[in-house]
Amino acid sequence: MSKWDERAERISAAARERNLTVATAESLTGGRISSVLGAAPSSSEWYLGGVVAYADSVKHGLLQVPDGPVVSEPSARAMATTVAELLGADLAVAVTGAGGPQPQDGQPPGTVWFGVFTDGRARTELRHFDGDPGEVVGATTSHALSLLEDALHR
Repeated sequence: MSKWDERAERISAAARERNLTVATAESLTGGRISSVLGAAPSSSEWYLGGVVAYADSVKHGLLQVPDGPVVSEPSARAMATTVAELLGADLAVAVTGAGGPQPQDGQPPGTVWFGVFTDGRARTELRHFDGDPGEVVGATTSHALSLLEDALHR
């Protein structure tokens, strides 16, 4: 069992214990976070789904990301808040970033903004990950799952 699967099992147990629902909004991870959560035990009881918004037009249109760069704090905040509202989730995590190998929105590869919506508001966090695009996606997925687990234990 992978570390992601182990973490998803703990997320599942915490979400069911607290009777909370979860949603995701993903960009550079392309649905990987959703895939891990959807494979967790009893996921149909707590995981409502997610939006994979790879194109900027989807982020701006569907997820209400404000005009401007999408690799940004306002983008992560809007993605987390809007996906929670769209799906009626208690908790949501969102990721947007420059996976590489090229910079995006003036940000170097490995720059990732996270948004976590809980208790009616979103908080954000900026991280920088080293490695090729696959490694950045993996590190982003791991950190997003960690943020979800932490939020469920608050």
